[in-house]
Amino acid sequence: MKKLFASLSKDATLGSVFSLFPGKLAPWCEYESLVMRGKSDLSFAERELIAAYVSGLNACSYCHGAHTMFARAYGIDPELIESLMEDLNSAPVDQRFKPILAYVAKLTLSPSRMTEEDANAVYKAGWSEDALFDAIQVCGVFNLVNRLVEGTGISRVGNDPNDVDEQTLAKFRSETFYTDFGRANGLDV
Repeated sequence: MKKLFASLSKDATLGSVFSLFPGKLAPWCEYESLVMRGKSDLSFAERELIAAYVSGLNACSYCHGAHTMFARAYGIDPELIESLMEDLNSAPVDQRFKPILAYVAKLTLSPSRMTEEDANAVYKAGWSEDALFDAIQVCGVFNLVNRLVEGTGISRVGNDPNDVDEQTLAKFRSETFYTDFGRANGLDV
């Protein structure tokens, strides 16, 4: 951990930041829970894949590692996520999903350059405006949380995504995972 906050220990996690600023992070935690586990045209797996991908694009190892594990809980091979990081076009991901991933990549890396063609590629692949908006929300949430993590100096990644037991994976699959995590770390959500 980079020692950016004297009140955080060297082995601080995102939960440590939640505990330090519960009043400020509770509304964000509720929103993240809605975005990641609320009703959507995108599955939980697809949203976790977007979270891991955006976090990887931002070089946020903490969130990239965590959401690679969460995506694994929904059956996504961590190798697929790593292949996305190398090259979206050749990665073995569903062709229908690639325009959404291209959209969030561009939104992350050059947001002022979004075009109608970017959105039309998503629609042409058969996705609705609701699905695109949900992808945008996941992208936005993780661009924010990546900066919270990096800005507070959190860097401890934890487990290898391939080395997580089934009980832990089941916890990640919970529809209330995000609010449960917030409550466990002192948030009133």
